[in-house]
Amino acid sequence: MSDKILNPGDAGRSKPAQSYRDLLVWQKSMVLAKDIYKITAVFPAEEKFGLISQMRRAAVSVPSNIAEGQARNTTGEFVQFISHAEGSLAELDTQLTLACELNFLPTEKAGLSLDAVAELRRMLNGLRRSVAGQSPPARHS
Repeated sequence: MSDKILNPGDAGRSKPAQSYRDLLVWQKSMVLAKDIYKITAVFPAEEKFGLISQMRRAAVSVPSNIAEGQARNTTGEFVQFISHAEGSLAELDTQLTLACELNFLPTEKAGLSLDAVAELRRMLNGLRRSVAGQSPPARHS
């Protein structure tokens, strides 16, 4: 498997990831999951088994799927788990939007989390291309 991580300060060099913990996308998704726990802590109590539970589950699912996929023995399985993580990000995006529309979450706070979701989506797309050995699509000027 050719999963790689670009480390800040490595000036573009990459090294093989020894563990899912080495993957920057996993590290950043853990930060997002913790942020979602903090954000939802102030939601109305009646949402404990509703939106709070759904948002937390989706947020935790992202790093969990990255970890499980990286631990699998085949590239195809890793790519499948990356797709599961992307699906969880789409769920979380929707749930953050709904939380704003229900006035459970200020737009500014949601914006930071939505930015993190978008960044993770791009990172997972890049990880998939790296794992699958695909080159990025050509850009036309």
